[in-house]
Amino acid sequence: MMAQYLDIKAQYPDALLFYRMGDFYEMFFDDAVNAAEALDIALTKRGKHEDQDIPMCGVPFHAAEGYLLTLIRKGFRVAVGEQLETPAEAKKRGGKSVVKRDVVRLVTPGTLTEDSLLEARRHNFLVSYSELRDEAALAWADISTGAFHVMPISRLRLSPELARLAPSELIVADGPNFEAVSPLAEEYKIPLTPLGKASFDSTAAEKRICGLFGVSALDGFGSFTRAEISAMGALIDYLEITQKGKLPLLQQPIQEAQDRVVQIDASTRASLELTRSLSGARAGSLLSVVDRTVTPGGARLLEQRLSSPSRNLDVINARLAALDFAVERAQLCEDLRDALRKTPDLDRALSRLALERGGPRDLAAIRNGLGQASAIADRNASEDLPPMVMAATTDLTGFDALLDLLDAALVAEPPLLARDGGFIASGYDQELDEARTLRDEGRSIIASMQQEYAAHTGITSLKIKHNNVLGYFIETT
Repeated sequence: MMAQYLDIKAQYPDALLFYRMGDFYEMFFDDAVNAAEALDIALTKRGKHEDQDIPMCGVPFHAAEGYLLTLIRKGFRVAVGEQLETPAEAKKRGGKSVVKRDVVRLVTPGTLTEDSLLEARRHNFLVSYSELRDEAALAWADISTGAFHVMPISRLRLSPELARLAPSELIVADGPNFEAVSPLAEEYKIPLTPLGKASFDSTAAEKRICGLFGVSALDGFGSFTRAEISAMGALIDYLEITQKGKLPLLQQPIQEAQDRVVQIDASTRASLELTRSLSGARAGSLLSVVDRTVTPGGARLLEQRLSSPSRNLDVINARLAALDFAVERAQLCEDLRDALRKTPDLDRALSRLALERGGPRDLAAIRNGLGQASAIADRNASEDLPPMVMAATTDLTGFDALLDLLDAALVAEPPLLARDGGFIASGYDQELDEARTLRDEGRSIIASMQQEYAAHTGITSLKIKHNNVLGYFIETT
């Protein structure tokens, strides 16, 4: 077992290895020493290696998210090593076979998807910066919502853009670029991750992007510079590395231009306290004063628009027309807010499901969200809507088949984890219903069978019994 641990750990020298052993994630050697200190948990020992005690600590599997959050906030990266088979399956290969294990995910600040690890009301951006010859570009994505953007910039514009996006992690090619960007990342306290130059190769990056979206060319998304393609491709490559091939549900890349939003330098942005006060907290900022949104998605959209004010007159006028409409129809506005309060965070639920980390409640979130979308669309149908609100309302329709499926398949209040069971509604699957009936009403079913067989055979003394040797059996005189 320890040989397996060391083999896996050698592949991830810069991360703490959560090594799954039954109901615990165990850590050994220096990982155990560092984790025990960071998490304030007991440091024990297990066996010896080169005549030295092996330090060990562990955290319960069911409570791992809380420990992950602490480690990520303290600057650690965590490689999650899971058991890929059961002990019974391992025994089939031989009595002393070790259960197969491998890393299924590399947890970093920019690749979080769990609600418990994220701030619901703000984006969690992973940013990639690329320089190719005389060009440079920035790509960023929030894998918890699927947002994906790219823009050409100069090295001088990197600082203001990082201040605007406030990313959780920054990817840069290893070498001169990494050295040049390091002071900036340190200034903004952004975790900086080096990536091999091959990840930034624009030709390979283009193939990577086309493969992700299932297209033969990028022309349908826009006209991108080689630097933009490089930055997007490196970001996707990093996601493939950290998610072990399970890519998130990213939206088509949105190409942003610097002249479309108000350019605010880092010092001015800090002084204006748009989204963060001078102390770095949300409280006391302009955003904290004006934010009356009732959904996490609305809060993220408001922060995005406040930190990147538009310079496009058509966009500004469309937003003002929508605002006038809401002010003039106070009752409609309240009705919409009531409906939105019942709307779950669809973006993050979809992302977890795409990464196969979702649970029954994520499916329920999709169902409940689509239900509210339908209600909002019906409420707006009788109104003379401005163009922006009309476009948003139209986007809420067309999901009846999916909503009917989820309504029929799921119970009203499903459990958190799939392994808890009980989240498929009665009447949806006949075979499952039969299994549940046998589980819940086994005694009465056996009793009715006994009566039926006795009547069929005419043997009134016929009994159906059970023991640990034979299982169920029929006994007659």
